[in-house]
Amino acid sequence: MAGEKEKKVSKVKEERKPKAPAAEEAAKKKAAAPKDEAPQEPQVDVDTLPLVKRVKEVKGEFIEDVKYFRGEITFLVKKEGIVDLCHFLKDDSETQFDFLTEVIGTHYPEREKPFEVVYHLYSTSKKHRVRLKVQLAEDEEVESVFPVWRSATWYEREVYDMLGIRFANHPDLKRILLPDDWEGHPLRKDYPLQGPPGYREAWIKAHCASTNKL
Repeated sequence: MAGEKEKKVSKVKEERKPKAPAAEEAAKKKAAAPKDEAPQEPQVDVDTLPLVKRVKEVKGEFIEDVKYFRGEITFLVKKEGIVDLCHFLKDDSETQFDFLTEVIGTHYPEREKPFEVVYHLYSTSKKHRVRLKVQLAEDEEVESVFPVWRSATWYEREVYDMLGIRFANHPDLKRILLPDDWEGHPLRKDYPLQGPPGYREAWIKAHCASTNKL
């Protein structure tokens, strides 16, 4: 009798144990299952892409390299060919890049050509995008694409202001965010994090009657 009673008590205790939620059980099973490898991006021969074929066919002398990653095409362009290439990309019936989304600059001090100007283009009719890159040495400048897209004037001024990259034949190349007499270009990797020593105080003294205005 005692044995049967103990079995009944044990059974009741087992039934009263809190059950793990179904979601928790599923998560445990998933964690215990062997993990699948991350899907690999399919290899694409960039030279077979219609846009790449068209650009290389007509303006191939200006192209140094082509990259394709996650559906995006990037052309590395010779600086002397950027305006000619942009005119083509905008006007050609097969490309029709009528919208200059933005122009940005980057600084890689360790490179032989440490500066990069990057142009993002979009076609409102074809619904496709492309990226152009031009690499520059420290003392080099690149032609403005203002004759192709008038909006470039604002983007190029910001790149000049932040990185000091100059755009030849720009209609009004001057700072756009910082004061005209600001020293240096803050997005360069060698720019002091808090600005040139003493410059902030000197600028405040020269431009503000009282520091209470800040």
